[in-house]
Amino acid sequence: MPTPFHLAQHPHRAMLHNEIHARPPEAMAAPLAIAHIVMLADAAGREASRAHVAALLRDHHMALPDAHTTHLRMDLGGFRLRWELHTEFVSWTFMVPTPADAFGEQREPTSAVEAVPHEWLGALPGHCLCSLNLWVLPTHSFGSGSLVKHVLHEDTLVASTVADGHGEVYTDFAIHADGFSRMVLLAGGMTPRRLGRLVQRLLEIETYRMAALLGLPAAREAASVLAFAERELAELADAIRTANRDAEPVLLDRLTRLAGQVESQYAATHSRFSASSAYFELLDRRIEDIAESRLAGMQTIREFMDRRLTPARSTCEWATRRQDALSQRVSRMSNLLRTRVEIEQQQSSQALLTTMNHRQDLQLKMQSTVEGLSVAAITYYIVGLVSYLAKGAQKLGWPLSAETTAAIAIPVVALGVWWSLRRLHHRVFRKHG
Repeated sequence: MPTPFHLAQHPHRAMLHNEIHARPPEAMAAPLAIAHIVMLADAAGREASRAHVAALLRDHHMALPDAHTTHLRMDLGGFRLRWELHTEFVSWTFMVPTPADAFGEQREPTSAVEAVPHEWLGALPGHCLCSLNLWVLPTHSFGSGSLVKHVLHEDTLVASTVADGHGEVYTDFAIHADGFSRMVLLAGGMTPRRLGRLVQRLLEIETYRMAALLGLPAAREAASVLAFAERELAELADAIRTANRDAEPVLLDRLTRLAGQVESQYAATHSRFSASSAYFELLDRRIEDIAESRLAGMQTIREFMDRRLTPARSTCEWATRRQDALSQRVSRMSNLLRTRVEIEQQQSSQALLTTMNHRQDLQLKMQSTVEGLSVAAITYYIVGLVSYLAKGAQKLGWPLSAETTAAIAIPVVALGVWWSLRRLHHRVFRKHG
């Protein structure tokens, strides 16, 4: 038996390893009624959703989710619940077995929400972004004419074969009187696991379609702000071209304010546009995953999405590019104006330095003059002292008169004073040079 050993584990190893198994599809068998509800919620709303699902499980005497649970699959007797916690929204999926004769000529099939406590369902935290009724039927015994007549709007009907021809899906992408959109899947002879994967992808198509479109209102709102900012920038560019030095500080202030407005609007919408772009990519992948092909005379889901979502998608992408371009233009204009102001400041500084140098030359000349006067004055006082000393020294035997001694002392004292001042001058300048 090999000797056991223990390796130091990365703190996120288990979480990262299990990510590949997050939100797996579950096996399903037709006939089945599915109600899929997506609630848009912030951080507090997502925590409230966790408490809300815990309340339902508590009523059924089942184990409660912990603080780190992000998805649940539970059989609650009358229905199955699939709960998923996402970054921006919470999805609730209810599944109920449906009798094979659910599609009658005189009635519509029952929604899965009928099996869910209505008081609890009506209190779901957040705001409803998507609600879809999906009915899964086992055979092709129900013709498309019956589907159009009793379930879907014929004028907006979209249909295609899916799963490489093993099933058919019908939808009209319309919100019906009950507040739900509708989809019908004829499952044919698909295996339960393959059917579960297909159903999950169809639900995700509707979810990601709506999540991607959250960027459209922000893009439309940003368009008016960007139009105003572009006009303001054009006016500033023309004013900068003809402005004199006195007007430049005012223009720089206006440009700075405009830059702040553009960056503030960019910060407020950038995350929304980035999220929409990611959701559009996920939508494309899910449509590709269902492997659809055309039914005679019908528009496919891919064709419908390309035709109807392309304008909204382009609007969001154009708003992003327009924001980036405007931000760069404002930055270039700001740099241009600042460079112009800096050059003028440098010219003013150069003129000021020239004036200061001229004044310094005058000060040096004045200093030289003052130094000459200082030498004369200091020599005068020192020679005076020497004269007094000579008068007193005559009584002690000094041979020269006071006047002669003073005359001899004048050049010696003057030279000594001059040399001392020069030495002090050089020492001071060497210290501060």
